[in-house]
Amino acid sequence: MTQKQLAQKLKKGIIEIREMPLPALEPGRILVANRYSLISAGTEASTVSTARKSLLGKARARPDQVRQVLEVLRTQGPVQTYRAVMKKLDAYSPLGYSSAGEVIGVGEGVRDFAVGDFVACAGNTANHAEIVSVPVNLAVRLDPEADLAQAAYNTLGAIAMQGIRRAELSFGESCAVIGLGLIGQLTGLMLRAAGIRAFGIDIDPRMVEITLRNRAFDHAWARNTPGLSREIVHLTDGLGVDAVIIAAGTSSLDPVNFAGEISRKRGRVVVVGAVPTGFDRDPHYYRKELDLVMSCSYGPGRYDPDYEEKGHDYPPAWVRWTERRNMAAFQRMISEGRIDLASLTTHVFPLEQAAEAYELVLSRREPFLGVLLEYARRDEAPEAGRRIAVTAAPKAVGGGGIGFIGAGSYAQGFLLPNLPAGEHVPRRGIATSSGTTSRRVAERFGFAFCTDDPDAVINDAETDTVFIVTRHDSHSRYVRRALEAGKNVYVEKPLCLDEAELVEIEELLEGLDLAPRLMVGFNRRFAPLIMRLKDELTAVPLAAVYRVNAGAIPPDSWIQDPQVGGGRIIGEGCHFVDLLVHLTGSLPVEVHAVAMDDPHGLHDTVSITLRFANGSVGTVHYFANGPKGMEKEKLEVFQSGRAFVLDDFRELVIHDGGKPRRHRAMVQNKGQKAMLRAFFDALEQGAPAPIPFTEIRAVTAATLAAELSLKNRAPVRIR
Repeated sequence: MTQKQLAQKLKKGIIEIREMPLPALEPGRILVANRYSLISAGTEASTVSTARKSLLGKARARPDQVRQVLEVLRTQGPVQTYRAVMKKLDAYSPLGYSSAGEVIGVGEGVRDFAVGDFVACAGNTANHAEIVSVPVNLAVRLDPEADLAQAAYNTLGAIAMQGIRRAELSFGESCAVIGLGLIGQLTGLMLRAAGIRAFGIDIDPRMVEITLRNRAFDHAWARNTPGLSREIVHLTDGLGVDAVIIAAGTSSLDPVNFAGEISRKRGRVVVVGAVPTGFDRDPHYYRKELDLVMSCSYGPGRYDPDYEEKGHDYPPAWVRWTERRNMAAFQRMISEGRIDLASLTTHVFPLEQAAEAYELVLSRREPFLGVLLEYARRDEAPEAGRRIAVTAAPKAVGGGGIGFIGAGSYAQGFLLPNLPAGEHVPRRGIATSSGTTSRRVAERFGFAFCTDDPDAVINDAETDTVFIVTRHDSHSRYVRRALEAGKNVYVEKPLCLDEAELVEIEELLEGLDLAPRLMVGFNRRFAPLIMRLKDELTAVPLAAVYRVNAGAIPPDSWIQDPQVGGGRIIGEGCHFVDLLVHLTGSLPVEVHAVAMDDPHGLHDTVSITLRFANGSVGTVHYFANGPKGMEKEKLEVFQSGRAFVLDDFRELVIHDGGKPRRHRAMVQNKGQKAMLRAFFDALEQGAPAPIPFTEIRAVTAATLAAELSLKNRAPVRIR
């Protein structure tokens, strides 16, 4: 089963309806067949408008991304920078974040929804698509008789409701709303339903006319109305309004300054829209002791992965109104007839005419408010595993094809561009959790098909080698399934997240009659400067210090989550342990780790000392508290009166008694291309994998032992 989805190519802002694989139905999610989705004229129009700008225009609109590009250029060189930029520009990005439809699939662990339920959805997964996969905390169940066209306003309704909550208004008080777009209109409707006097203000007289016609506010004015502030103060018995909600989007300071002008003393100004907050302190904000507060989108839970992605709710006794409870309250107001959104819907387009809908929003050739996309009803049950042919499948010539499970930034930046060219390694299938990603990557890199189902890649008869480049918690599962299917496997680090998974992989390999090749992406040992350093070393023990200026990652990142990313020692520290294993030519036998105290309990500023079987010792200083401008990695190796210093894979300096010998790289090279070449050479020649499994197992065991050492505050022996 496939679906149609609206997507925008960021390079030129092209909007297309494309056939995509189904989104993945993961645990804690539901599959929803959309009936309606709402175009957010503010957010989405800005996204599309920016995409249609020239490269210079895009740079001016997103200076933050320009800074990121310059940082990549500084650290990784022009080739990698070009790949990163083109990956972004060539991407098809899904649009939309508010929809309503019918549940057609329920993921593992979901209890609040059943197939056939009507639901309203929110968030980055509630796209303009026939079928969407939505986390449970970003969906609410509706009455069977619900008006799904009105329910599709779900996201914007929750945003408006959260702004009202932040205003802390009471029955009988007054509130001015600056900006009468959809969020402003919804805010006015809910204010009046709650018994609060609502005043609307907009710079566009046409929006004021629509507002007065829809009766969303008690009073509404154009911003340039003479004596406006005096009139508002007069209508509030000389006090000024109790609160102002700014729902406008502008670079002007006028909304926040005007809000101060019309507020009563000790009133509250709530920022919902995208406006600057560098207000004039005097006379209004200072003399009136005004509170200026921000409203965070749909409400508490927004941007919290534990809440949005994992479905962990906040206890109502502590957080009464979460984003999901805001959505439910908004839908209840609709179903009980307290607010009627029918007058807000000015245009409805079938999905196939979505491009025309966006042209209306961008051109503003006629007045509009709510613009809905409508979808035909889909009665068939979802069928996972459907493949979409993308390119003509090349036939194998002396070797089998390759497939990818997962194709994120690392895969697109370092693996896919370095795959061997030519028909001797046919590129078969791409499977990702996002249909837009799998199709785009398949097209860009010449794969035969894309799919929503990893098993469609693993079980493809013409695929001999499977690349696994997914989140860390799925690595072990996919490795085992691919090995059991008789495939060669390349898996990005780490191999697995715990001892039980490591034992399962070991036992599986031991039980196979003809073990396929298993490769983990420890690329640093293949870097040109490391290969030169390795050639200089002798068999006697060595001592090494590896300092990694890792940089901070937010505590709520999936990488820091022990169950998903494994934490930074297991998730990334394995790279540096592997390089020490490679250089010493020996396996670690003991690990002792000490971490700096962290308020979040993170182990990302840590020193890990390893003792090796041949007497060598090495320490990995993995520090997340260093400066961004400093090079990331510095390795010092000492052996028999000589020393070797590697600076960030750009320069190797050899000190051996005479004048230091320097070897410089034109650009930073951490060995990804050479690693893939070695792996494919092994496949073609029928040779063992470039990294012996004994070393892969030992590196994995060492990082697991490091975590155990931190827990026990003592050295840990490695079996």
